[in-house]
Amino acid sequence: MNRKKHFKKFIVRAKIETKKRPIFSQPGKDIPAGIVVFLVALPLCLGIALACGAPLISGLISGIIGGIVIGSVSHSSVSVSGPAASLTAVVLIAIDKLGSFEVFLLALVIGGGIQFLFGILRAGLIADYMPTSIIRGLLAAIGLILIFSQIPYALGVEQDSRLMDYSRDFILNPLNMSVFLQLLAPGAIVLSVISLLILIFWDKTFLRKIKLLPPFLVVVILGVIVNLLFKYFIPSFYLEGSHLVNIPAIDSLSSFVTFPDFSAIGNIQVWTYAFTIALIASIATLLAIEAADNLDPHKRRTPPNRELVAQGIGNTLAGLIGGIPITSVIVRSSVNIEAGAETKLSTLIHGSLLLASVLVLSSIINLIPLASLAVILLVVGYKLASFSIFRSMYKKGWDQFIPFIVTTVSILLTDVLLGVLIGTASSLFFLLRGNFYNPFFIESTKSNRRKEIRLELSNEVSFLNKPAIKKTLWNLPKRSKITIDATFTTYVEPDVIEILNDFQNTFARENGIEVIIMGLRERYNSNSQITLVNSQPKGKKDFRTPQEILNYLIEGNQRYVEGNLVSRRLRNKELMDFIKEAPLAAVINCIDMREPLNMLLNTSIGDLIPLKAAGNLLGDHLIHNTEIACRKQGARLILLMGNSGNTFINEALDYYLRGEDSYLHSMIAPAITSGQFSPEKLRNTEINVLADEIILWNLTESKNRIIQQSPYIREQVSKGELGLCSAFFDRHQGKIEFSSLFTPYKEDDIIA
Repeated sequence: MNRKKHFKKFIVRAKIETKKRPIFSQPGKDIPAGIVVFLVALPLCLGIALACGAPLISGLISGIIGGIVIGSVSHSSVSVSGPAASLTAVVLIAIDKLGSFEVFLLALVIGGGIQFLFGILRAGLIADYMPTSIIRGLLAAIGLILIFSQIPYALGVEQDSRLMDYSRDFILNPLNMSVFLQLLAPGAIVLSVISLLILIFWDKTFLRKIKLLPPFLVVVILGVIVNLLFKYFIPSFYLEGSHLVNIPAIDSLSSFVTFPDFSAIGNIQVWTYAFTIALIASIATLLAIEAADNLDPHKRRTPPNRELVAQGIGNTLAGLIGGIPITSVIVRSSVNIEAGAETKLSTLIHGSLLLASVLVLSSIINLIPLASLAVILLVVGYKLASFSIFRSMYKKGWDQFIPFIVTTVSILLTDVLLGVLIGTASSLFFLLRGNFYNPFFIESTKSNRRKEIRLELSNEVSFLNKPAIKKTLWNLPKRSKITIDATFTTYVEPDVIEILNDFQNTFARENGIEVIIMGLRERYNSNSQITLVNSQPKGKKDFRTPQEILNYLIEGNQRYVEGNLVSRRLRNKELMDFIKEAPLAAVINCIDMREPLNMLLNTSIGDLIPLKAAGNLLGDHLIHNTEIACRKQGARLILLMGNSGNTFINEALDYYLRGEDSYLHSMIAPAITSGQFSPEKLRNTEINVLADEIILWNLTESKNRIIQQSPYIREQVSKGELGLCSAFFDRHQGKIEFSSLFTPYKEDDIIA
């Protein structure tokens, strides 16, 4: 009792979640669900043990521990644990390399202890840092190993045959056809074909509705029945001996339990495989419980650190009494959820039924042909390594596909741990490559005097970004100007700061480059706020003519369309510095257009003065406001902007064409009475196209009204001191089409 209390305090002290769920709240749902999971788990436990090259009883031992022990300690409501396909390759290789199953059990005991420490140390977040491409490569490799290792059993080959070797030597030096045919067992092939057809077509028939009869169990039961029929009707097809499951009768504890060989505690390979088991089992479990929580209708969250503690206890116990590694298994968990489980009572019931089957039904289990179990594992392996998985990874791009393939091939040619490390290294290469190209945002403009560059550093700049920054700075043209903005950068590696110092103090001076650095601190591990340069940049570009302003806006929209936006993030205290300077343009658009102009034109804060005109038609009051924006604020360009999909114009046209009055009629009346839109054209033109044409007419009309009603604007436009033009924003493409600058003598149409 004291030990139990001490263990509970230890868990609480480690801040592991201990939220309890009542397990007897829904027995009417949990008991049937537990029976269904048992029926699915029984053949899987045997099949996975077979794939691991371990005694078949070890799979049942792990299934019992996963159901009863882990089910009791875990706080997951729907997750089911047991031996899983994700660790078969590790076990298969480890048993061979370590020399005996007993030495492997020692590695499992140590691995369980490491898992327990993972939970205590709150390492449940480790799965978040493992790239998806590596995880999928690992699972694909495991799937291929399952397929390679189970083909001999499906063909009925004797276990000591060379066909059981699926290594590189076997692939390079295959058996000849005559020897190959002599090794096959016709009865196993027939059973395999029948079982495979059942598993393939089960979900396509009415049988899928029978929840208490899972296809895996049907394959096992049918395998027993067909093999017995072979015995009486086709004796040459009958399978016996090494072709059948062989679980010893439970006459004593020694026939059930296998103890680890503690004399190998100093073997470095034991510790290597222990860490491998702990790491892969932990990642597989965390991924499985996340998937199970997503399937849970109540969306309950499983405490990840508590789950690692439970898995560590389960794997330690499995190693002590002769089991194989255990993880949370998404296949059983999904069956559990689909069967209607509400609490972990169903998991406990499934484990109890597995224990009862071992104690009472061992003689019946020994009638199961290995070929039937092999087909189950072949299907599981195919699901892990199907062609669709390779195709989906390929579609995600080379940065995902190459690490995926490298991981898969490396595991097949080496072992799981080394293969994962090689795959992670390839993934790291793409991470470094991404950092090389994405340490900053850059914008380049040209004036009549020199090239000007604005370089905005990312949120964090590490040593990985050094090559890209150095390459960019040292390739700047002579006598150019660069503004380096680190205002919103939270961390800069000292090496990068040194590069910026070298560039500013040496290279830039020798090449006549003007350098302005904003917001960069000398150190990022203290409260120092000293900047390298105290000079402040100008908030606006040095544009000489309205045409240069228009070109700047055209280039800004092109950057928006291409997705090469330059961030304009500013703190509140810095906004005043920008609005003190004169704006570039007054932009007049329809109230219907709510898209942010600064983003569409990729301009700085304060560059634009936004005005609104319903339907893009300017009245006297708005023309007066536009004149104030130019005369008092200093705007040097007037931009009238229409947009596609204008709901106001569309609604006004709809009412007009139906002969009904509308308060929006004034937006289209001048265009309709102009004579440009005949009744025939109004009737035969698609309303969206007609709306766009009316907006273009309104833009031209508004430009004429401005010139006619504002002597000041007319005079400034004539002198070339002020620009006036129109533009049309295509909402589908994000592109803005600009007209040329207006002259009082000739009006240019919207350019294509």
